[in-house]
Amino acid sequence: MPATLLATRRVEKPWGNHTLWPGFADPAPGAAPVGEVWFEAAGEPDLLIKYLFTSEKLSVQNHPSDEEAHQRGLPRGKDECWLILAAEPDSTIAIGPKAAISADALRAAALDGSIVDLLDWKPVKAGDFFYSHSGVIHAIGAGLTLIEVQQNSDTTYRLYDYGRPRELHLEDGVAVAELVPYVAPSAPGEVEPGRTILVEGPKFVLERWRGGRREVLLPEGTQGWLIPVAGAGSVGGVAFTAGECVLVEGAETVEAEPGSDLLFAYSGATRL
Repeated sequence: MPATLLATRRVEKPWGNHTLWPGFADPAPGAAPVGEVWFEAAGEPDLLIKYLFTSEKLSVQNHPSDEEAHQRGLPRGKDECWLILAAEPDSTIAIGPKAAISADALRAAALDGSIVDLLDWKPVKAGDFFYSHSGVIHAIGAGLTLIEVQQNSDTTYRLYDYGRPRELHLEDGVAVAELVPYVAPSAPGEVEPGRTILVEGPKFVLERWRGGRREVLLPEGTQGWLIPVAGAGSVGGVAFTAGECVLVEGAETVEAEPGSDLLFAYSGATRL
């Protein structure tokens, strides 16, 4: 099908929440907290779209690049980005160290927990956007609801987890770590009225659209993910509303009601 409304998978996490975003049912009383909702497509698509809900800080972690993943027998690395939908007043995200650090110092700091103090914790609010390429040491803070667009990989190297009884991956994480302060990549911004480019490669492109009519023409073999942040509409005869995700292929027309806010993601290094 040229357009498919994707099914969701709820993922329980120790740092998750019992109060989710409108459009998602809260966990039942006494049930485990839900930390993520995944939009699942058939096969092995290049990208994965998630909602995240945090009541605690996530682990300090990073991910391999494609090359590093292939060396370990994995299909791909993991670049990812986050659009913040809601944030508590004191919510933060750590992205990169505050100063350059050696691999040995990073390993030692991960072992004794001082890695938390070495990271650059940035205050966040609704509407903020962050891009984290492979290797970047990062930690998503508490009190956040966000949309994550990522390469379709679940390979995470935990460097520190606040004493939670989960496996750490110090050797792999240190081996792929970017040891210098994070520098945000530039993005084209608004390229035409109602169309803004948030990420332009190297692994995927992420656009943000306002409501209205828009033509989509994807090359053969390329898939696109339409993620309505707010509002509703239809594409290829498939109705969508905020909190859903539609997989698009080929040529389709997107019709979104006025005031809608849409994300559109597709793999590749340059925008269509």
